[in-house]
Amino acid sequence: MTHWRKSGLGILLLAGTAFVATAQKKTARKTTPPPSSPSLSLDQFKNWKPRNIGPAGMSGRITAIDAVVDDPNIIYLGSASGGVWKTINGGHEWKPVFDEQPILNIGSVAVQQSNPQVVWVGTGEGNPRNSINIGEGIYKSIDGGKSWNRMGLEKTRNIHRVLIDPSQPSTVYAGVIGNPYAFHADRGVFKTTDEGQHWEKILYTNDSSGIADMIMDPTNPNKLFAAMWQHYRTPWSFNSGGPGSGLYMTLDGGKNWKKLGKENGLPEGDYGRIGLAIARNNPNVVYALVEATKNGLYKSEDGGYNWKLVNSNPAWVTNRPFYFQEIAVDPLNENRVWLIYQMIAKSEDGGKDFEVVIPYNGIHPDHHAFWIHPKDNKFIIDGNDGGIGITRDMGKNWVFDEKLPVGQFYHINVDNEQPYNVMGGMQDNGSWRGPAYTWMSAGIKNYYWENLWGGDGFDVMPDAEDANWVYAMSQQGNVGRYNVKTGESWTIKPANPNLQTILRFNWNAGMAQDPFDKKTIYFGSQYLHKSTDKGISWQLISGDLTTNDSSKIDQNKNGGLSLDITGAENHCTILSIAPSVKQQGVIWVGTDDGNVQLTRDGGKTWTNFRGKIPGMPVGAWVQQIQPSRHNAAEALVVVNDYRRFGAYVFRTLDFGKTWTRLVDDKKLTGYALSVVQDPTEPNLIFVGTEQGLWVSLDNGENFQQWKNGYPSVSTYDMVIQEREADLVIATFGRSIWVLDDIRPLRLLAANKGQTPSAALTVFPAPTGV
Repeated sequence: MTHWRKSGLGILLLAGTAFVATAQKKTARKTTPPPSSPSLSLDQFKNWKPRNIGPAGMSGRITAIDAVVDDPNIIYLGSASGGVWKTINGGHEWKPVFDEQPILNIGSVAVQQSNPQVVWVGTGEGNPRNSINIGEGIYKSIDGGKSWNRMGLEKTRNIHRVLIDPSQPSTVYAGVIGNPYAFHADRGVFKTTDEGQHWEKILYTNDSSGIADMIMDPTNPNKLFAAMWQHYRTPWSFNSGGPGSGLYMTLDGGKNWKKLGKENGLPEGDYGRIGLAIARNNPNVVYALVEATKNGLYKSEDGGYNWKLVNSNPAWVTNRPFYFQEIAVDPLNENRVWLIYQMIAKSEDGGKDFEVVIPYNGIHPDHHAFWIHPKDNKFIIDGNDGGIGITRDMGKNWVFDEKLPVGQFYHINVDNEQPYNVMGGMQDNGSWRGPAYTWMSAGIKNYYWENLWGGDGFDVMPDAEDANWVYAMSQQGNVGRYNVKTGESWTIKPANPNLQTILRFNWNAGMAQDPFDKKTIYFGSQYLHKSTDKGISWQLISGDLTTNDSSKIDQNKNGGLSLDITGAENHCTILSIAPSVKQQGVIWVGTDDGNVQLTRDGGKTWTNFRGKIPGMPVGAWVQQIQPSRHNAAEALVVVNDYRRFGAYVFRTLDFGKTWTRLVDDKKLTGYALSVVQDPTEPNLIFVGTEQGLWVSLDNGENFQQWKNGYPSVSTYDMVIQEREADLVIATFGRSIWVLDDIRPLRLLAANKGQTPSAALTVFPAPTGV
């Protein structure tokens, strides 16, 4: 993918007045704005837009695919947290078509084939991993994605399936999986018969069960199969299975449902997640991939009334059901079955045996969406954690699309090279570094990005002495050093200090550079580790800074019916480490179980503020801490009540003696994820939430959403490149953005966001040639 070079350092429209600075030539300009309202609106800055710099060569999770059957060059993709994308030329070019909506987390997409201008989108993804993105209702477009209307179901949170009745398209079914982090009744199957004006809940079991899959008989739209799934997630555990799960069938559009079970040939006992597929050419053939006490692939040849086990081989039927458990059947051959999991496997004998057709080293592992053209079974689109792959020969050859910048970045950092580099780690796509801009024509290309580290990528830091070296990290504390020029790498993960102590590392562990000593770094387990030799050796400078709650530490039984022990739920660990740049020895630490800890003597003594921050939810994740660049006693603390929708950023001005809540749900939308205070102008504060970027020009008293060219995307981390005054943004769904040259905002913030009454100089005129 190509991204334009950095050509505009700052473009600000203020009451009709433009402030412009370019990379090629800087020109001073003084203007006197006309009288206007006392407070500025960010809507006035409509020509000042951040740059999306990618990368797209390693993309992000695609959760839903649909296409126009009669013109399959028109394809819609739903990204887990990157919105809806559309192509009208078979993937030659993609455009985002959902960016003006208040949330970009997508679970399902359905095109009305009788009128392809009508498209339905269910928000909130349906694969409840630890970093699941929550939705906010169902949307409908009647003009091919140019505009959208929300059609209700806001409280359902995550909509995993949308089915349209082909004979009566005003009838639509929404399969709601719900929020796995909460007990709530807005789950199950919902139906509208008036194009979304009203909805009726037609299938429900309990407040922790939702739709794992839902299919419609292609010859009888009143016949549906619905797989209900009882599951529940906490930050430290996941449980799949229970009495709320089950396979249901209706013959009358949901008025009556029959629960299928042992008497129909299915397994006895509680079920977990079930994947479903029905043969278009022979709808009597139905497949169900069932998570149970003993997992299996079941097949019905009489339309779902009776079932038989066709495969119980764990290699094919037990593959992390909570995250995969998808199957598909060839629309022209009822015996050709596809398994969609970490890899892609195919059966030609009705599921009795399979062969892998996309291995781990294929287009990208971890597959979630699979669309087969109903009339041309050689044309298949696969959605995975790295984007999409397209085959036109039934899987013999695949093309991986490199034009979708929907990467999910957890962290962002910059160096001070020229041009400076941007670096960070992505969900299931490793850690990468690339230039923030280039002086060459055609902009930043995918191949400019350099791979630094593997696994799920997290924090990346440049070596403070040599930018050719970086610190990079993957899950479970696997941290190392990597030389970009030579390829030399070292693993520097702290070892257990003794035989009695087992270190606990968060899936996304905390890491930090000491601002006073370029050789000193910090790393977090349940303890704070310090290295004065760049990770060669480590020392503990704290006791256990977490609650050390044994009930939240044991992962041996995690997963429910299917054990899933990957470290994703490791708990009672350090998430954030923040040394002060103003006062040596001051270090803030935040944990995933709700502790905010402070040392003022380099780790000799610690103060825990648990229960001392008014309004902070007990046990919530301390997502980020930002010590002030202006006041040694000041810090901003970002708290995430983990998918429970409160916006929490707290501030102290006196080393934690007193606290105020900087933001709440009245000031912004979406739970808070990140914060940065400008290092030059303290009144200028940026907050990232699950639903966009928010700016305060008056030291946090008021916030406005930055909507100029920037979608309401999960804004996970931010950093300011100080030499060039650029705000660099890591999004969890739309890769990396750069808001060039924020100096105009600094000038406005110096006046607390009030319209200036005198002329402004954006930057001084150059004095030399």
